Amino acid sequence: MSELPHHHTPSGKPRARGIGIAVEGQPGPLNAITDVPGVAVGYTTLIEGQGSLDVGKGPVRTGVTAILPRPVDRVQLPVFAGYHSFNGNGELTGVHYIAEAGKFALPVTITNTHSCGLTRDATIRWAVNRFARRFDDDFALPVAAETYDGFLNDINGFHVTDAHVFAAIDSAAGGPVEEGSVGGGTGMKCFGFKAGSGTASRRVPYGGQSYTLGAFVQANFGFRGDLTILGRRLGAAFDDVVMKNAHRDFALSSIIAVLATDAPFLSHQLRRIAQRATVAVSRMGGIGRHGSGDLFLAFSTANTAISGGAGQALLTAAFVPDEDIDPFFEAAAQAVEEAILNSMIANADMEGRDGNFVPAIPHDRLRLALGLRG
Repeated sequence: MSELPHHHTPSGKPRARGIGIAVEGQPGPLNAITDVPGVAVGYTTLIEGQGSLDVGKGPVRTGVTAILPRPVDRVQLPVFAGYHSFNGNGELTGVHYIAEAGKFALPVTITNTHSCGLTRDATIRWAVNRFARRFDDDFALPVAAETYDGFLNDINGFHVTDAHVFAAIDSAAGGPVEEGSVGGGTGMKCFGFKAGSGTASRRVPYGGQSYTLGAFVQANFGFRGDLTILGRRLGAAFDDVVMKNAHRDFALSSIIAVLATDAPFLSHQLRRIAQRATVAVSRMGGIGRHGSGDLFLAFSTANTAISGGAGQALLTAAFVPDEDIDPFFEAAAQAVEEAILNSMIANADMEGRDGNFVPAIPHDRLRLALGLRG
């Protein structure tokens, strides 16, 4: 196997390319959302206890992910954005303002379903403390998202606190990104395998320049029989690799995808780019089942002066023409697909509450099912 740095996570776990699975397209140097200049990712991971559920005590398998669209000293400055709901059985706060004004500011947080409101509110507290003058007489509507981890986690114990949110935001950094059972993705699963946090990126040439489109997912969706990788339906090949104590849990699923780019786009175009995460979910075998919250956000870091000042003045913004947007659509679908794969492959078995167990996808058997050699 190649030992290129972006084939493994910082902790040494293999990613999809590390075991020979490559989705089409040209990745950035890190193959991560942090290939987009200025974008940073931070985590707080909570793993405590084992055995029978004792609500309020554990076992705990959860956490918080923070994605900063701009460097921390400028994260209060808005970015153009758009969103798409493929299936809306989930939560993505701030989207009414995005639909109205086409932009948002502050860190994006992702956590478990019952902690989503707390992470939203804690992000506001963080911002008020960090930018006191900015929010002395103004409002904040940050984006917070969730997927359900109650199969493994004491979700009704409300173990995520403000301090965990602050730590995730304050730890956010560029560079290589850890994947798998970390941050908000700690207790997640995908197609009956352990999953969680994953990322990837694509380079897109346009107008004599090279732009980057990066994706980050919290993957927690899909029925085993639907699993499709590189166009091959593979679920049946793993019928003997089972979750323990799984009953209705397969109906409780979701995926959050966050797409970032340094290419200049307007908000309506970013909504269209966010929609293309649906293509990736479909390629993996997802159909947007009733119980799934499949919610996608896209933003561009390119235009920096997009809010009015004290005086009246016209603003200008650069953007790629709609007629030339197809390569970015393709990049979005490719990056999200590979991010989902990374969330599963850079992972390990996990046991949680009540002995509930989710296996990691076996790498050797996956390679064999795909006909990969070497």
